[in-house]
Amino acid sequence: MQEQHAKTGNVRDLWHVVGALDEMPPDRVRLTRLLGEDLAIAVTRDGRPLAWRPGAGLADGAALESVRVTEPLPVRCDYGCLWTSLGKPSQGLFAIPEYAEPDRRNMNAATFRVHVSAPRAVENFLDMGHFPFVHTNYLGVESHPEVKDYSVELSQETDEIIATRCRFFQPMAAATAKGGMEVEYVYRVPHPYCAILYKSSPPAPGRQDVICIFLQPIDEEHVAANMLMSMIDPESSDTAIKAFQQKIFAQDKPILENQIPKRLPLDPRAEMPVRADKASIAYRRWLAERGYTYGTVPHA
Repeated sequence: MQEQHAKTGNVRDLWHVVGALDEMPPDRVRLTRLLGEDLAIAVTRDGRPLAWRPGAGLADGAALESVRVTEPLPVRCDYGCLWTSLGKPSQGLFAIPEYAEPDRRNMNAATFRVHVSAPRAVENFLDMGHFPFVHTNYLGVESHPEVKDYSVELSQETDEIIATRCRFFQPMAAATAKGGMEVEYVYRVPHPYCAILYKSSPPAPGRQDVICIFLQPIDEEHVAANMLMSMIDPESSDTAIKAFQQKIFAQDKPILENQIPKRLPLDPRAEMPVRADKASIAYRRWLAERGYTYGTVPHA
């Protein structure tokens, strides 16, 4: 156990997503893993979240009333997900103010299990350069492969990475899109394994849809990716909104699983950087400076 604690380091004291609430039947145990350790989670019929280290013989899907919960872990419910920590979280969770706006459609698009490290998945989420080749005729076209220059900074107030002025031509930017448009993005990385994307909302000029990836690091080379959508869309069905995002992630999944190495090298010289990687370079530096090395290849 001490060796495991040494590997996970200070990420143990962070809040981590461990499940989407709409995928958890009430009063039923769900077995999962976080940072290489076995966990049991549940939500009671009255909405109370629970997380604990399971004893031997506990079955996935067991009735909660038949289980003795020992060593409960800290828990919280935010953004449609259950979060816990293996350590002692000293801070709250990052804010997403848009989630509380009354005219938004908030939903978990899906949860995907992927054979890749959490930092690799965050890096892919930040990468606009793959749009024309992986998401052809949706988020990009091969005739418009250029990534225009954009700005990346570290927020001194929240200690998160923010990338602004990210612009890219997209033939079908969202389920509501009626044709191609130049889409403006803003990226936030407020957590080593979570990233938030703000993008132009086709039906609401001047406002932005919000797409989040909350990654549960099952171990150093496997994740469960929860996709939160906070959309301004008065027309599309929930099914249509989810199906669009599921299609996009399904295109990403084989790319992620073919990454070599599975873990993210923190030395930017380990992989050839280009201008499109400006956010990735900032992310790698941010991880290294804070000692968030779980799921990475640290500097030699």
